[in-house]
This record gives sequence, C-alpha cells and structure tokens, in this order.
Amino acid sequence: MMKKICLLVITCSWLSVNAQKQDYPIQPVPFTSVKLTDHFWTSRIETNRTVTIPASFARCDSTGRIKNFVMAAEHKGKFCTTYPFDDTDIYKTIEGASYSLAVHPDAKLSAYIDSLITIVGKAQEPDGYLYTARSIDPVHPQSWAGPERWINESKMSHELYNCGHMYEAAAAHFMATGKRNFLNIALKNADLLVRTFGPSKKHVAPGHEIVEMGLVRLYRITGKADYLNLAKFFIDQRGIKKYNDKSKNVYENGTYFQDNEPVIAQDEAEGHAVRAMYLYSGMTDVAALTGDTAYLKAIDRIWNNMVTKKMYVQGSIGAVGDGERFGENYELPNTSAYNETCAAIGSVFWNQRMFLLHGDSKYIDVMEKTLYNGLISGVGLDGKSFFYTNAMQVSDSFNHPDLERGRSGWFICSCCPTNVARLIPSIPGYVYAQNGSDVYVNLFISGTGNLKVNNKDLKITQQNNYPWDGGLAFIINPSSAMDLNLRIRIPGWAQNQAIPSTLYSYEQSSAQKIEIKVNGKAIDYQIKNGYAVISKKWKKNDKVELTLPMDVQRVVANTSLADDIGKVALQRGPVMYCAEWKDNDGKASNIIVPKNTVFTTAYEPALLNGVTVLKANVKSVNVDEGAQTVSTENKTMTAIPYYSWANRGKGEMTVWFPEQVKYVELITK
Repeated sequence: MMKKICLLVITCSWLSVNAQKQDYPIQPVPFTSVKLTDHFWTSRIETNRTVTIPASFARCDSTGRIKNFVMAAEHKGKFCTTYPFDDTDIYKTIEGASYSLAVHPDAKLSAYIDSLITIVGKAQEPDGYLYTARSIDPVHPQSWAGPERWINESKMSHELYNCGHMYEAAAAHFMATGKRNFLNIALKNADLLVRTFGPSKKHVAPGHEIVEMGLVRLYRITGKADYLNLAKFFIDQRGIKKYNDKSKNVYENGTYFQDNEPVIAQDEAEGHAVRAMYLYSGMTDVAALTGDTAYLKAIDRIWNNMVTKKMYVQGSIGAVGDGERFGENYELPNTSAYNETCAAIGSVFWNQRMFLLHGDSKYIDVMEKTLYNGLISGVGLDGKSFFYTNAMQVSDSFNHPDLERGRSGWFICSCCPTNVARLIPSIPGYVYAQNGSDVYVNLFISGTGNLKVNNKDLKITQQNNYPWDGGLAFIINPSSAMDLNLRIRIPGWAQNQAIPSTLYSYEQSSAQKIEIKVNGKAIDYQIKNGYAVISKKWKKNDKVELTLPMDVQRVVANTSLADDIGKVALQRGPVMYCAEWKDNDGKASNIIVPKNTVFTTAYEPALLNGVTVLKANVKSVNVDEGAQTVSTENKTMTAIPYYSWANRGKGEMTVWFPEQVKYVELITK
C-alpha cells in the first residue's frame, strides 16, 4: 500500500506518547492523495522526474559534491567545491526524488538514492556531526567553516543549514519509502544538536535558517519534544546579542541575518530573502505547534509589510542583488531586480503555512501568483536550464546579466536548481486542505483528490483548463451522503484585486459577477475569508460549476514605486505577461501600450509547450541617433506568459509598459 506523505502533516504508527496535540487548525491534503491530470502541472512534474532530478544528481557527481562525502568518510583529500553548503544540493535532490518515488515507483532510482545515503552515512562522524567542509580535513577546513565546530555558525559556516536540509530530505525519504536508513542519520545528527545547543549549553542564532523547519519535521515524525524545543530556541536566539557598527557591516549579523532584534519585535521583511522565508516559515510552524501569540503577531506584521511594500507584481521577492535581500519599503527596481528563485520557493512554503494558520484565501492568492509566475520562471521548459535571478526588464541599454548569459545549466552556487527539484513534485499537496467538515479548494488543477471527512471517503474531481480558461467544474463524490462545507477559493484577481494589498491594482475594475451552479442551478452563496462557502448534504456526482472572469487586466503600481509610474503590467487570470524580443521585431523596450488598447487572446499549443498569448495594436518608439529624432509607429504587440520567457534564446524582455512616450526610458548606447 502506498505510504502517504505531506510537506507539513505526517502521521506515523510509531509516534511516541509525547506526540504533538496542538497544530495548524487546517491541514493540507497530502500530495499522494491528489492525482493530477492537467497538462500545465503534470508536464512539469514529469519533466522534473525524468530530466531535472537526473540532471541534478549527475551534476552533483560531476562537480564533486558527492566526492566531498567520500573524502569526508576517509578524512583525507581537499574539499573540492566552493561553498560549505554544497552538501545540501545532494540532500535537496534526494528530497525531490523521494517525493517522486512516493507517486511514481522506480526501483533503479530508489537503489541509486540508497547508494547515496550509504555514502552520506559513512561521512557522518561517530557523534553524529555531518559537514564535509570540516570532516575532510579538520585541521584545514573550508575557510567559511572556522577552526572549530559551530564557531562561525552565526555568520557563514552553514553547519546548521546543512542539517536542516538533511532533515527535510530524510523525512521525505522515510515517508516515501518506509526506510529508516537516511532518517537514522538525521536523528543521530539532531540528537547531537540537542546535546550541544540549549539554555544551559551553546547559544547561537543560525546563520542561514532552515534547521528550524527541519527540526519540526523530525518532531512530527518522532514526537520528540526536544526537537520542537530546539527549533524555538534557535529562533529566540535572534537579536539577543548586541553587535557593533551594524549599519556599516550588514554581513555581521544585523538585518542581513534577521538578527538585528528579537523576532517578536520585528515588523519588516528584511535581510537575505531566502533566509527570511525559512525563518518566517519556521516561526509559523512553532507558533502553530505551541500557540505562541507573540510569534503570531510578529509574522502577521511581517507578512503585511512584505505584501504591501516589498513584492514584485509577478510574486517575486528580494529586490536587491547586494546581499540577495529585501530592499527598503517600496524599493522595487525593474532593471536591477534580483528575485532569487529560492526566495520564491520559500514564499510558497510560508504562504501555505499562513493559510493553514488563518484560513484566509489572501495567502493562497500570493502563493498562486508566485507559483504561476515568479517561481516557475526560474526553470526552463527543458527542465535542465535555470535562472538564479528572475529579471523584470532586460534590454541592451540596461546591460542586464540575464541578457548576456541566458539560462544556465548549473551555478557555482546551485541552490536554486535543486530547490526546484524538490518543490515541483509536491505541487499536488497545495490543492486541497481540510478542517473537520470544512473542505478547502485552493488551486484549480484538473485531477482527483481523495479525502476523509468524518471518517467517510470523499472524492473530488476537478475539470478545467486552468490557467488558460476560467470555467471550473467540481464533481463531488462522497462514499455516502454527507454534510460538509465546500469552500472554493474565489481568487482576489477575480474580485478586482491584483494582489491582497494596495501595492498593485487594476486600472479599471471588472463588473462581472461570479455565478455558482450546483447541479445546473444557480445558488446563493456567501464569501467568507475569500472562499465561496457551499454548505449542504452532498450526494454522489453532485456537480459545482463556476466561471472566473478571464479579462486582460491592466495592472498599475502604487505611486510609491518610482520605476512603474506611468506604466502598466498585463495580467490574465493568475498569469502575468511580458513582451519578449522574439515576438516583437527583436525589441521589447520600445513598446507603448496606450490606455485605449484592446487585447485579443489566442491559445497556441505549439508555442512554449502551449500558452495563451495576448495581441494588441500598440505604438513603438524609434530613436534615430544620427538625426537625433524620436518617432512612433503602429505595430502589433505579442505578449507571452512571464514564466515562459528566455526559452528561445537571449534578448530583450519587459513586464512594465509605458502608456505614453514621456514615460519611455530613452537610453542609447
């Protein structure tokens, strides 16, 4: 019988008597209970299984990441990669491969993973310590590691970061296969941390968060309270010490590490964006499991700051390349936008947790925007080329690095490709959630979900062509008649809300009302926390239908965003659009989209694995440097989904379009 796995909720027959009682009020339906049949996501999951995961393992081998573990076991040789966190690329790929195995058994892949786990296990020191950057040559460790264990942890050693990704991978492998070989390695290491850190032991604020999330995963499996307590201890260490000259040296703790003040006093999304997302996710886990109200208030404040002042229109975060970090409020430049793929993945983790905590659709709205735009833009349609950063504007004039290099197969710091490998196969686990008789439909993806409601089986079948079409149908099949509250998310974008804040808005509201039919008859319904609530006694083959408006919306930015004044972005459904050089006579930076522009849409199955494109008659700007004149002419513009850009070679791209000539940035070489 196939074992069930869930990113957040894990149930085991051997939980200890001390297993947690308090938890998220809403529980996600495990991804192993959701079978997708759509093209959009199933093709990506299959590409991840057949291309991305094998390519990641191959690159871990060819770059020396596996060799580091072999040398660590022998305590001889020289650390042969660049960063001490390179160990995590193996862990993350094992995690993604384990998720894949859970729904697609593969004996060859399973055996290969076991062989890697054997190598990892041999590299573990007798007391549980596992960190190849030191174990290979303890007398001469990698420079970031420091001369002794943990001495540089609050800065850049990444010892605890490595532990966190190991725990995540080991938990995934155990739940997918039932094997304890990797889990035992992780538990031995976690027990070392429990012996080493704590109120009367070593104190440290982890330099790169994720060990907190990993410890919670192990707590869920074992019920061992020490792991949850240690996760909270690490979080509470932030902001305790007083550091000198923080403003001049952001890499010595301070805001870069979210370590400038205690977490319960923080109210801005700040510092390194990936670190921040993992910290806030860990805080949300601990808040749910302990009921810590100070944590709850802090994460609510921080989330509001991020969504109202520090998020790009396509869901990306982390605007500033120097430090891969959040900028100041409203600091969201287009030409230098950083937008690390890992930060988008972390945002998905956090927003899912915030929904489970609060039950409000606004968190899923942000998660959906990130999933369909700023996250999957980070992986090419071939499954083996990637963006570490995700640009908002690329043109010859601005000399953006993405224009020069295009997508890359691997990076010296390759955290993003392996993070993609572990996220993509878990997508089905974000579709449904449940709280007793309340069943939440969060994402619209064709397929079937199998749930238990009050100990009765419930099957929900979705039929749609989302995100290209707004027509949604749900077949409700209980094993026998049952009372339940079906909560279908009515996306903010379908209710004239570009994002759940005033950071972006639609230039013109749509008046279309969303009608819901049950078994062909229109019904009255209430919207609560962004969900249409349909409460009734459900019978076999009950059918719910609704159509979401798929108008092309012109999105405008808050006037505090200087780069976007006088410009519009284009959105249809959950998908943001861009213009790329390939479809627009070799340029994208010279397009003007006047206010009266009318767009037409067409689905092109042969383009970019099948996309709906936007077309319109617009203006383009021509600069004659010799004559020193500027003129405009009519042209037909084609826009493609933002996530699909840079799959046909290198060239210009833009998300924001000026509405008038005066807002065109006329920069010439």
